[in-house]
Formats: sequence, C-alpha cells, structure tokens
Amino acid sequence: MRILGISAYYHDAAACLLIDGKIECAAQEERFTRIKHDASFPMNAIQFCLGYSNTKPSEVDYVVFYDKPFLKFERLLETYLAFAPRGFRSFSKALPEWIKDKLFQKSQLLHDLNEHIDENVNWKPRLTFSEHHLSHAASAFFPSPFDSAAILTMDGVGEWTTTSVGLGEGNRLTIEQEIQFPHSIGLLYSAFTYYLGFRVNSGEYKVMGLAPYGTPKYAGLIKNNLIDIKTDGSFALNLHYFNYCTGLTMTSEAFHDLFGGKPRTPETTLEERHLDIAASIQAVTEEIVLGLGRAISLQTGARNLCLAGGVALNCVANGKLARAGIFDRLWIQPAAGDAGGAVGAALALNYQLLGRSRVVSSSDEMKGAFLGPEYVQSDIEQRLLACGARFNVFEESQLLTKTAEALANGRAVGWMNGRMEFGPRALGARSILADPRSPTAQRELNLKIKFRESFRPFAPSVREEDVKEWFDLSETSPYMLLVGEVAEHQRIPGNDSFDKVSGLDKQAVQRSTIPAVTHVDGTARIQTVSRDLNPRFHGLLSRFKEMTGCPVLVNTSFNVRGEPIINTPEDAFKCFLGTGLDVLVVGNCFLEKSEQTVVSPGPHHELYALD
Repeated sequence: MRILGISAYYHDAAACLLIDGKIECAAQEERFTRIKHDASFPMNAIQFCLGYSNTKPSEVDYVVFYDKPFLKFERLLETYLAFAPRGFRSFSKALPEWIKDKLFQKSQLLHDLNEHIDENVNWKPRLTFSEHHLSHAASAFFPSPFDSAAILTMDGVGEWTTTSVGLGEGNRLTIEQEIQFPHSIGLLYSAFTYYLGFRVNSGEYKVMGLAPYGTPKYAGLIKNNLIDIKTDGSFALNLHYFNYCTGLTMTSEAFHDLFGGKPRTPETTLEERHLDIAASIQAVTEEIVLGLGRAISLQTGARNLCLAGGVALNCVANGKLARAGIFDRLWIQPAAGDAGGAVGAALALNYQLLGRSRVVSSSDEMKGAFLGPEYVQSDIEQRLLACGARFNVFEESQLLTKTAEALANGRAVGWMNGRMEFGPRALGARSILADPRSPTAQRELNLKIKFRESFRPFAPSVREEDVKEWFDLSETSPYMLLVGEVAEHQRIPGNDSFDKVSGLDKQAVQRSTIPAVTHVDGTARIQTVSRDLNPRFHGLLSRFKEMTGCPVLVNTSFNVRGEPIINTPEDAFKCFLGTGLDVLVVGNCFLEKSEQTVVSPGPHHELYALD
C-alpha cells in the first residue's frame, strides 16, 4: 500500500510517501526550488519521494491532500457575512483568488498531478482529502511512541479550527474539542509578529527569540483587553483589536493605540518597548499553553501528550509545559507546521479510513526527521568537481578528527551529511557548526555567516548521554523543540554586570561556559543527539569532546537569512563560497576556503529576499 500525502497552495508545500504504513520519505518543496516557504504544487518533493522509493506513479494507491478547500471557502464567505460591510474590501480582493485557486482546488490538484507527475495515470479515483487539524493531529499521534495519548493542535487557522483537543488510542484518534476561527492563539501571536515588524508565517520564531531581552510588562494589558482566557484552558479574542477578519492587516488602529504607536517598520531599530511587547506575548502564550495542558489532563486523564500545529514550534512554551509535570511525556511532531500536514494526511488515511493496524515504536516513526534526499560519495565528488571545488577525501575517522580540530580552533564549519531533515530545524544533516565555548561565535555567526539579526540565539547539539551534565533537561530532545536551562554548574557566578545592562546589550554579557548557545535568560533550545539516529554527527560530538572536554556544538541551519536550508552539494558549495564559512564538509569531502580557486559571484545573502 503506497499513500502519497501532499500539502500545498498556502505555505510550506511538502510531500510524504507511506509504504505499508511506514514513513518512507518526506520533503518540503522549498528545498528544491530555493524559494523559502514555497507554497506551489510540490512536484519536486513528489518526484523525490517516488524516485527515492522506486515507486512508479501508477503504483500510488492514494493521494491525500492535507485539508478541505471548500470548507476554507465557506469560512471566508461566512466571515464576510458576519462582518459585512466592513469586510468587503478584503473579501473583494480574496474572492477571485479563492474561486480560481481554492474553491476548485480538486480540479487544480488533478491538473497538477497530470502535468507534473504522470498524465497517463487516472488520478481522480485515487485523490482524497483530509481535514487540516485532523492532519495535524494524525501527524502528532500516529508517529509518536505512545499507544495512547491526548493530542493538542494549535495554529493560525485550518478550515475553521484553530485549536483542537483529541484522543488517540492504537490506530484510531478522535477530535473531542475545538476552538474555531476567529479565536486563535496562532493568529494572536502572528498579530504581534506583524506589529513588531516581522513577517507573518515566517517571523514568529524571531518574536520568541526576542522575548528574553524584554520584560512582560504588557502581559496584563493583553489579557485585560485582547484575550479572555478561561479556567478550562479555552480562550476568546476581542476582535476590536484585530483586522484579519475584515481588513488586509493583522492589527487595528485600536491595537496600535493600546500599545503606543503604529507597527514597527521592518528592519528599523528595535526599541525597548518592542522587546517588552515580545516578552509579553510570549508570556501570555505560555500561560495559554499551560492552561490548555492542565485542562486536557483533568478532562482526559491522559499521561502522554502529543503536539502539532505551528504553535507547537514554540519551543519555549513546550519546555515549560514539559517541566510543569502535567504529563509524564510529551512528543512533538518535528514538522509541526503545514509541511507536516502531508505526513498527517497520509497517516490519517492509512489508519482512520483504511483501518490498518499500527505498531508502536519505542522511539518514534519519524526516523530522526532524516527523511529527505541523500547523496552517495561518488555523486558528491562529481557534483563538487563540476562546481570547480577543490577538496580532500578522508575516511570517516580522519574526517571527524579534521572537522573537530577546525571547530576547536574557532572555525565555522558547513556540515552536510546523510539524508536531509524534514521540518524547519537542522539536526546535523544540513547544519552550520561552531565552538559553543567562544564568546564571539554567536555574533559572528549571525552577522558574517547567517547575515541575520544579532539578537537571534543559536541552539546547542549535545550527545544524548551527556545532556544532564550541561543542561537542566530530564528527557531527550532529538528535534530541538524543547528549551531548558543551562546547568547551574556551567553558569558563570557573580556576574552582576548583566543587571546593569538592558535591551539588546544583554547579549554581550557572558552567562556560561558555553556562551554561544546560552540565551540571555540562561536557557538553550537543546538538541540531544543519539548514536542510533545520527551516528556520524554523534561521532563528531564525541571527537570534539575528546579534544576539548565539551560534548556540545553550536548547530544552526545551513543557509543564510531568507534562504531555505541547503539540499544538494551544489547548494552547500555556493553558500560556503559566499559567506564567512571557513570549512565545508560534504560526505567524506573536506574543503578549506583558503584552497578554493572559484570566486563567489557575490555575497550569498544578496540572492535571497529578507525573511
């Protein structure tokens, strides 16, 4: 049985292939087209899935789309009627697109499958549709290591649902409760993303990273005016302060008056007020997530909780939920946003519709999120030679030693190894690595390699067996979706200079023995690395520990601001040439920047629009 799951036409288009209920491969379209958050029909991702699994298009039994477009059109129409005539402007602009691209999306899907995959296959009887939050819930529960669990999904909006609570047991799940549009924790957070001058559906993680620089002095204002949080964990927004139902922006003039001014113009200076607003919406979001968690625990008695939806990428809230002890265990879908809907749609069809049996894994079924393309050594060498690259080829032990030495000497390394990750996080397959002990690495990586805002934190990757020595984390975090505190004995005591600075100046104060991955509040977004899931990356961490005593590395995605994470050896080489990276490792190929004769056509980041 071969089931192809697809998400597309909104943002983060992706494809996933199940073979006999197992996730064989999955990838986002952006990694092939090099257009960040690409929403187009994922023809490249589908072709990868079919090619990697040696599946002919005619062998695909079902194609399942991750939501129901007609229900989305119904929401648009009913919202207009509810807010008429105030919503006419946005309605009149949206309606032609919805009629053309969304209302008749089944026809569009069939057209795209015929045009881009195989016109000789009769796709119509094979095409079916899931529902948005069912897809999210299925992506959270069915790959999890739990036979039974509660399920919480949170995002902006699907068809109507913005938050759902479900129960999963064996090969079945049911949605028990829903909060519906326009009341949405995801849209609330996105409204503040917009107000702070960042891009909606892209810059929410910037708000999360900015929050620790401020104080949540506006949290009361938010709760007293913008949102009513109920004791059972549910909530309702005061739509007077928002414009997404009736206008073309996220926030209204009343919102701007409440917070003291117009939305920040992108790329302008971040003021103290902006930092405090970011801290405030993050604090309110954490309160909502914890309230939902407590209510779900009381209502269901479940000891395990699965999470998905874009809000489940808020790893700070996840970390606080984990530490609260409300549940024994959490499991979060690593591709929690819309890309993961392709996985969930396929799994929902496999179990919910077809009723196939489910075998629960002791870890999970996402294979470490290493579900994308990989390149054999001979192919890597041919591709790099075609680019004009100069490199040495080493066997693995020597390669790990050379790479660890470079890192210990303060050099920044581009690292491409094995199958590409699925989801927004680089987990040691398409990563930029550095020494976490360096007090200057965080700023240098941001400004000279990633070309992004200086306040953005970097994550640590640590050997799974060493995590408790370095971080206050009682569980594994293979997908970099939990924030925990740096261990107390790794902190620098008596550093009172931190209390004398404010705002973004806080980043200059060294807080721990691994300052490059310690955020200004003493926390880190942790990835635990196991020998089983990623043996080569684990081996590099082990070699670095042998040399330095530190089993931790800075791990950030292999890209620049506005660029999707690299996919191919060619992508890696282009990024290497056009940035401040010192060393590139692709497979067993080791490249020194100083030895390259090919000159970059220009700064790599200038090829991409700012995110």
